[in-house]
Amino acid sequence: MLESCYRPLERCFGGGGGGDGLLWHMDLKPHASGDYSIAVVQANSSLEDQGQQWKLEKFALEQGGLSEEVIRKAFDATEEEFLLLVKRSWLAQPEIISVGSCCLVGAITKDLLYVANLGDSRAVLGRQVSDGRMTNASMVVAERLSTDHNVAVEEVRKEVKALHPDDSHIVVLTRGVWRIKGIIQLVYIVREFSDKAGIVQSHFTAHQVSRSIGDVYLKKPEFNRDPMFQRYAFPIPLKRAVVSAEPSILIRKLRPQDLFLIFASDGLWEQLTDEAAVDIVLKNPRAGIAKRLVRAAVEEAARKREMRYDDIKRIEKGIRRHFHDDITVIVIYLDQQQGSPNGRLKDHRPVDCTSAPVDIFSFNSDEGDTSSIRILPEQSY
Repeated sequence: MLESCYRPLERCFGGGGGGDGLLWHMDLKPHASGDYSIAVVQANSSLEDQGQQWKLEKFALEQGGLSEEVIRKAFDATEEEFLLLVKRSWLAQPEIISVGSCCLVGAITKDLLYVANLGDSRAVLGRQVSDGRMTNASMVVAERLSTDHNVAVEEVRKEVKALHPDDSHIVVLTRGVWRIKGIIQLVYIVREFSDKAGIVQSHFTAHQVSRSIGDVYLKKPEFNRDPMFQRYAFPIPLKRAVVSAEPSILIRKLRPQDLFLIFASDGLWEQLTDEAAVDIVLKNPRAGIAKRLVRAAVEEAARKREMRYDDIKRIEKGIRRHFHDDITVIVIYLDQQQGSPNGRLKDHRPVDCTSAPVDIFSFNSDEGDTSSIRILPEQSY
């Protein structure tokens, strides 16, 4: 009995949630160029900040190294394999055609940084610049490295409209929110059993991102026309795909002034600006820095509701989604570019993979499953 009580506490005060049963974090671990920290907080009934280990390393080996082409092939392969999964399973699980994911990838090879993304997860760099107002003084600025593919952004709306000049309803303002095709609908899922009894589940679907993995119902018109889909949801008139799986890719040479990277899902950026996040990383100790960012975001969500952080962390998953989204944060320090200021020698030893749990509540309550976010020794994030 004591052991079963101790395990959740051990996670909370070690690699666990620090008192929030829906928070998981890993304070600090080394990578080939410095340190990194991870934190995840769950708000939805099922943690939506999940992913699969993609095939970047496989394609890099085949092509003789990392390149933009390798990254595009990895994205294409992920999209194609998910489409195959949908085709195999959608008759038994029709809701899978409305399942989609944003994807943010970062990789460092030699002194080049690659950032690729679909959707509205975001990568931000903390970069040191000289302060012209003071001699020998410097400041750290936030440099956004990714593009938010979200139609809430005016430039993205213009891009989507330009790609679909014959569709006046390609982007629609619905209930004060811009959405692809104005989609916010109730989808009914009916599972029938041999005795003809069934279970009816329902959920709302809403679509704001213009690029993603999956979301087959917005890419393949034939699924919308299928009577099977129309049993579960209102058909969406499509002539062609309205969402793309083509990533935006940035390639940037790393410089000595580049201090750290912040990779985070949109749940963080809904609460904190790029500048606020960089300022928090700059002014606080490394250990637990990702958890500190998550907490700052949740505190901001609480402030908007005139609540305290302690009030929100007592709210159970599912209901908590009404206050903030799932949040995943990875902070990567670029020490190798800075001559190892923490005193470690330049070190290329292998580093173990780190995985964030698929379900934070289950992990903090029991052993849990850890197959979501991975930090790889080859400096891929």
